[in-house]
Amino acid sequence: MIRIGVLVSGSGSNLQSIMDACDRGDIDGEVAVVISNVAGAYALKRAENNSIPTKIFLHQEYPDRQSFDSRIAQTLEEYKVDLVALAGFMRVLTPEFLDRFPHRVINIHPALLPAFPGLGVRQKAIDHGVRFSGCTVHFVDSGVDTGPIIIQAVVPVYPDDTEEELKDRIIALEHQIYPRAIQLFAQGALEIAGRKVFVRNLVKDASLCLVNPPLDS
Repeated sequence: MIRIGVLVSGSGSNLQSIMDACDRGDIDGEVAVVISNVAGAYALKRAENNSIPTKIFLHQEYPDRQSFDSRIAQTLEEYKVDLVALAGFMRVLTPEFLDRFPHRVINIHPALLPAFPGLGVRQKAIDHGVRFSGCTVHFVDSGVDTGPIIIQAVVPVYPDDTEEELKDRIIALEHQIYPRAIQLFAQGALEIAGRKVFVRNLVKDASLCLVNPPLDS
């Protein structure tokens, strides 16, 4: 059983998916603490509803990123977390923070990295005219959405999509792949080699190919 610390800034739907997966036994672990840099984040209410401890640290109250990150890291260490999961946490973590949790910080991003890192990526995908987008769970490094990729899921993008339509399509898969990535970590099934993450006993399936528009349309 692993202990998970979740960092949030917003509504916390991915936090909810993680807590639900723990309750179902789909993750061999528990959420030990939820930390937010936004006092009114609904994610805190979700955690409280599950009787999970919450902490609020407002980054505006700290003189620099290092001191803010150090306070969060200290709290995570106090709760003896094995894994730090970013779930809509709208801050870039410092190298000093990451050094305290080597290969133990993961994030979910609403695009198929390395395409479209950063913010506003769903609309960027639509505007660029891509035929597929999706979501990515990756280990966090000192860059922005540049760490080794654990798992990805793909959805079609249509030229007349609104950002909200694409968001709904993607987030449904986020709620599936984030718990899966955490469970792979809990099982010790992930090995990082350079930019690649190898998954133990991965079954290769060449039929997992997608075409949009379909070839027979």
